[in-house]
Amino acid sequence: WQTLTPSNCLDWTTLPWPLLRAPAGPDDITAGGVEAYVRSPDEGRTARDRVRELLRKWHPDRFETKLLPLVAEEERERVKEGAGAVVRALNECLTRLNSGD
Repeated sequence: WQTLTPSNCLDWTTLPWPLLRAPAGPDDITAGGVEAYVRSPDEGRTARDRVRELLRKWHPDRFETKLLPLVAEEERERVKEGAGAVVRALNECLTRLNSGD
């Protein structure tokens, strides 16, 4: 996230999607894939903490005002759809974590 600056022109492949494998498109972003990412080993942070941090980064208000304008015009709709899929998956993951699953 630190390397995403206004001087960069972003596209689908340059975004740090929260998945263990890079998605080819929005349909590849699933709750299971995002949950596998947040449950992967990370020293000092719980899966719940990682989900909360990612929700702040991918929140539509922040993402659409700060990062989406940096995305190449022809990729914006696809990236916006992918970001929405990330947020839905993160919310689903947080619900499962909070319920103890």
